[in-house]
Amino acid sequence: MSRRWILALVLALAARAQKTPPPPQEQAPPEEDEALKSKEYSFNPLQAAKELKVGKYYFKKGNYRAAAQRFQEATRWDNTLAEAFLRLGEAREKLRDHKAAGEAYSKYLEIAPDAKDAPDVKKRLAKLHK
Repeated sequence: MSRRWILALVLALAARAQKTPPPPQEQAPPEEDEALKSKEYSFNPLQAAKELKVGKYYFKKGNYRAAAQRFQEATRWDNTLAEAFLRLGEAREKLRDHKAAGEAYSKYLEIAPDAKDAPDVKKRLAKLHK
């Protein structure tokens, strides 16, 4: 009886081995470098305020490129934050990127048309378009 049992076990294992496993599905490897991952932005006014604050620090230190990046991040976290667009325009203007500065100023005026400094920003915008 033990021979029959061993034979049945061998046949069962052989039948199991004959079944072909499904082909492995190729998956993209996870991104190891966090800096290369694309961020997903959602409305986060706290993060926007933080980015704005850090951007002001960089602007005051004269690092306009870093300031512009922070202001850009602030606008992505909260696209209704008028001050971020104003500061982004100022930083881009310092970097001599007049097209981007004009876009930022235009967005600022779109969000805050009745702002106290709107006439000054309109003058800057007109100067950039010349």
